Amino acid sequence: MSVEAGISEARLAQLLLQREVEELYTREAELLDDRRFSEWLELFTDDCRYFMPMARNVAYNRPEHEYTRERDEANWFDEGKDDLSKRVQQIEGGDHWAEEPRSRTTHVIANVNVAEVRERELTVHCRFVVSQARQDDVNLFVGKRVDILRRGPGLQVAHRTIYLDQSVLHASRLTTFF
Repeated sequence: MSVEAGISEARLAQLLLQREVEELYTREAELLDDRRFSEWLELFTDDCRYFMPMARNVAYNRPEHEYTRERDEANWFDEGKDDLSKRVQQIEGGDHWAEEPRSRTTHVIANVNVAEVRERELTVHCRFVVSQARQDDVNLFVGKRVDILRRGPGLQVAHRTIYLDQSVLHASRLTTFF
């Protein structure tokens, strides 16, 4: 499209980048829901961080204490690629007791916003809903993610922070990826 058609080259580049990020997230959700965890793991850089802090109910004027800190306090997940690989191997190896029988999951990603663009990295905010069902137990996880995506041959996740809305998890297991 040309500038005469009502769209600038900068806006077109922004739209194409937005679409590229959305395609990455759509592919990721499909891989997770299809239990193709080894392929999902390839979407992460070798030096990635996968971090999900615990939420705390804090006073209104203390928002900086709402979530636990990375590498400093107890968290739901605070892992690198080696840790993620071990979890994937355990699940795919069939010796993960909490996944017998296997869970069925649905990952929905919405409100994708490319918040910042640097040379090789993007900061992306999005919202998610993850449903995990196993036997007659259904868990629903809702929250937001802040990802740093790094460009290599394609986009890869270099850092993911997962903020769950709930401060108490009623799930009997936390075996899904977000």
